[in-house]
Amino acid sequence: MYSTGQVVYSKSGRDKAMPFIVVRVEEDYVYLADGKLRRLDKPKKKKKIHVQLSYDVISDIKEKLDKDMYLEDADLRKALKPYRH
Repeated sequence: MYSTGQVVYSKSGRDKAMPFIVVRVEEDYVYLADGKLRRLDKPKKKKKIHVQLSYDVISDIKEKLDKDMYLEDADLRKALKPYRH
């Protein structure tokens, strides 16, 4: 259901309706980053019920996260650009 590299939207909080990328998945929580408000070194921990799923997975981001490859915040910002309103 949730996977790394997946684009999600926040449903609550001050970041409501903003797109994020899932950087880590735990049992009831997902860790989100967008490279701007939330950086990779300090992702936002949110309950799964507080995020709106999108079925878009950014494959190159997912691959880098899964293989622990080098990834910059600029990569996230660039990947999320089409999702911002």
